[in-house]
Amino acid sequence: MRIKDVLYKFSTRLHVAVFFRSKGRVFGRAMGMPMVGLVTVGRKTGQRRTTMLTAPIADDERIVLVASFGGDDRHPAWYRNLRANPDVQVLLRGRTRSVHARTATGAEREALWARIIKIHGGYERYQRRTDRQIPVVVLEP
Repeated sequence: MRIKDVLYKFSTRLHVAVFFRSKGRVFGRAMGMPMVGLVTVGRKTGQRRTTMLTAPIADDERIVLVASFGGDDRHPAWYRNLRANPDVQVLLRGRTRSVHARTATGAEREALWARIIKIHGGYERYQRRTDRQIPVVVLEP
């Protein structure tokens, strides 16, 4: 296991605990974006897995997430889990809702990516670090 993975798991557990106990009032924003508590089902274990993510686009119709993993060459575990089990839950702005996840492709992905990198340029830097195309995930009711 890489040191990055250990640090990520520790910080995620702490963030998740505070975020969910406060219903998103504490740690509810990062880098100018709303935070989302994402609950997936583990693709191997079948257990519920919770992680904290920023949502560069979040409105009444959809929530958009970026599976960047900081520009790592691997997809993050939460993304691999939701690909196997796309029906997930999110906590956003104090409200928990069930949504269906899908990966944006083609023109939709290009349009979303252009909006995303205007909101947070760090995602563009992450893309330059890796050869994989960073997935853009759309969560809808």
